[in-house]
Formats: sequence, C-alpha cells, structure tokens
Amino acid sequence: MTARIIDGKAIAQQFRTEVALRAQRLIEDGGVTPGLAVVIVGDDPASKVYVRNKALACEQAGMHSEVHALPANTPQASLLEFLRRLNANPGIHGILVQLPLPKPLDARAVIEAIDPSKDVDGFHWQNVGGLVAGEADYYPCTPLGVMRMLEEEGVTVEGRHAVVVGRSNIVGKPMALLLLNASATVTVCHSRTADLGAITRQADILVAAVGKPRMIRAEMVKPGAVVIDVGINRLPDGKLAGDVDYAPVAEVAALITPVPGGVGPMTIAMLLANTVKSAERAAGLAARGETRIA
Repeated sequence: MTARIIDGKAIAQQFRTEVALRAQRLIEDGGVTPGLAVVIVGDDPASKVYVRNKALACEQAGMHSEVHALPANTPQASLLEFLRRLNANPGIHGILVQLPLPKPLDARAVIEAIDPSKDVDGFHWQNVGGLVAGEADYYPCTPLGVMRMLEEEGVTVEGRHAVVVGRSNIVGKPMALLLLNASATVTVCHSRTADLGAITRQADILVAAVGKPRMIRAEMVKPGAVVIDVGINRLPDGKLAGDVDYAPVAEVAALITPVPGGVGPMTIAMLLANTVKSAERAAGLAARGETRIA
C-alpha cells in the first residue's frame, strides 16, 4: 500500500480563492476592506518568516494587512495598550499576536487583551469556551484547517477512532475537541502516555502534533489509516521534517500529509477566512456564532 498524498497547497488555494471573492464583495458592496494586524515582539527568525507569509497572503487576497514589529524589551503594559488601540480601530477586523513571546511577557494576558470579536487565532478564553461547546466565533486556524482538509478529501470522521498525539493549547487540545464535535471517538496522547504505539495503532485518523521530528514510525500506524502531520521541525542539516517518519509511514497509511505542503498552507487559509468572517460581521453580513468559513 502506498498512501495518497493530501495536497494541502491545492486545498488551501481553493479556500484562498473563495476568501478573495468574499473580500472583493465586501469592498465593492459595503466599502469595507478586511484588515488583519499582526504583532510580532522580538527578533525570532521563524516568527519573522511566519509573519511575512501571513502578510503576503493577505495582500494576495485583496485584504489590508499591517505588521507591527515591536522590540523584545517592550513592557507588558505598553503591549497591552497597543492592543487596545488595535481593538478600537474599525479598519482592523483581525488581530494576531505571533507566539512565542519573549520573556517576561505573559502570553495569556496578551491574548486576553485582544477583543474576542477580532481574535481570529481563536485563542481568547471566550472562543476557547465556545470551542468546548461547539459554538465558537472563531476556531484555532491549524485544527480548523485539518478539519477542512479531511472534509475536502471525503474522509469520514463520524464514528471513527481519532488519536491526537500532542496536548498543546494551540493544536492538540482544540484538535481533539473539533474531532469530538464531529462525532469521532477521540484519544489524546502526550509525553506521559505509556506504550504510545499501542494506542496510535488503533487510530483510523492519526494527528501528530508533538514537535518531535519523525517520532511517528511505520510500526505505530494502523494499515489504511489517515495520517495528518502537523509538526514542522528544522533538522541539523537545515532541512524540514514533520513529526511523522514520512516515507515508511506512507507505505502503510491510506492518506498522508507531507511536510512542507500539507497542514501549513491550510493554517494561513483559515486565518484569512476568519478575518474575512470578522469583516463580514462588522458589516452586518454574517450572524454571530455561525461557523461557515467560505
């Protein structure tokens, strides 16, 4: 068996095309240009790349983007005040603070300072609570991207056993909740899980989001499983690798996402979709609580 590759780039481009059309309708019919403000604190090289990619994607979709680069020694109070000004700016519909933040900044306090109606990352407690209830205004972009990817590939989630390896607040936990809301039977594994392979081999849908290169090996995967690799790790030689040992696992799985070109493009597509949805709401064109993204 050789797995069919899930082309995240192609699927993401479909969503980005739809987002661009919605943005254009907002501009033409309502005079509203969807606006995203990205705040980056410090000089983390990886964060700079992510921010640049997000800003470029906004521009390509016909949206307004602002990148605010603040020095690493920015005081907490100054950062919170800056976010309050963005909250009050009617031309900004989405606010994203690039994580991780340099110490001693309190990431939770920073996220909570963002207006929930502009929290297009889906990290504010109000949206986290909505996620638990299945009624969030905005869902976290990476897990949402995975769900949209499964839908586009025709993968049945209801009634399947989904195993999520990783329990972060950004991916692992919300991923498990979205799968549970879609009526999967969900198991969450982590660094303290005993006999991890025995559990992952039960998965019809296996999501690896732990941040350890090639951790998921072929003998840990059920034949015919759908394998979603969220991890992106920089190896000593400079190459990128996912959390899945790709080539051997591809001989066992039915579907698999590559790294790069799998989940990553979907994350940015969902960020754009959340921002456009926020702009539509501001223009009175979308009801609060609905989850349509395209």
